Amino acid sequence: MSELRWHPILEQWVITATHRQDRTFLPPDDYCPICPTKPGAFPTEIPDENYDIVVFDNKFPSMNHPAPEPAVEATELYKVAPADGVCEVISYTSRHIGTLTDMDLQGMRNLVDVWTDRYRDLGSKDFIDYVLIFENKGKDIGVTLYHPHGQIYGFPFIPPKVQRELNSAENHKAKTGKCLFCDIIAEEQKDGRRIVVENDSFFAAIPFFARYPYEVYILSKKHHPSMLTFDDKEKMDLANILKAVLLKYDNLWGISLPYMMIMHQAPTDGGDYDHYHFHIEFHPPNRTENKLKYIAGCETGAGSYINDTLAEEKAEELRNAEPSTAANTHLVLTED
Repeated sequence: MSELRWHPILEQWVITATHRQDRTFLPPDDYCPICPTKPGAFPTEIPDENYDIVVFDNKFPSMNHPAPEPAVEATELYKVAPADGVCEVISYTSRHIGTLTDMDLQGMRNLVDVWTDRYRDLGSKDFIDYVLIFENKGKDIGVTLYHPHGQIYGFPFIPPKVQRELNSAENHKAKTGKCLFCDIIAEEQKDGRRIVVENDSFFAAIPFFARYPYEVYILSKKHHPSMLTFDDKEKMDLANILKAVLLKYDNLWGISLPYMMIMHQAPTDGGDYDHYHFHIEFHPPNRTENKLKYIAGCETGAGSYINDTLAEEKAEELRNAEPSTAANTHLVLTED
């Protein structure tokens, strides 16, 4: 059962999806449901014996299309609606062991194409107002499968965090005539201390307002509301900077750093969102190699984050994490 329940205090939808309690949880390596199906072995979600990148419907989706009718009756205060959406899984590789960091540069470039295609296709559906591409990596984040993979959600509404960003960007544009995110890039470049890595088309930094110690934003230097307007060079530069950031994360302490990776793009409800700006957010839970930042009372109860570190110091740590080819934070990777 899944449905949307209205939160009248926060004025946002909550997705209720009770069947997800039964989803697969950290199965043995030889019973991974997104590995290729091998001859004589148990059938997986992917019937081919090998593959590069595969996208398929989530077996335990938070939303469905067509969606079932809600299980409860709405009242004037408590609205309900069908959870009419799409949930997909994107498996990065047929290899069970490894992470997105292990993907070579061409593979990363191919992944950018797949992301773009899924954003375009899902966004064209009239019941989807927002396409969210994301990855939860690591046990500390709460992943239920170790196989390298991400997810794509097609929402029938604009999620509240994105809506808040849209409002801020619109207000900034009305006051200044400029893009909020373009101004953030200019401010960070002017200061320079929080930049982690950059190339011709993209820029990565732990921003001035970071809520997590190693929170990184990747932003397109040109103004793009979504991936749909990237040219070929920008797509390769995005693959490049993603690879660079992931390598720096893993080389920070020599561990495979857990994180949430969330892609923010314009809604797909047909509105005008030229004031919005494509960016990717990374939220690693670690504050040290062995300590996590917990989202506790102040963050959850008040919505106010406390960062125990300085963005300038954490950015320097990441900037100096190998691989690094230049002191000016400009890193360009090449295919092996």
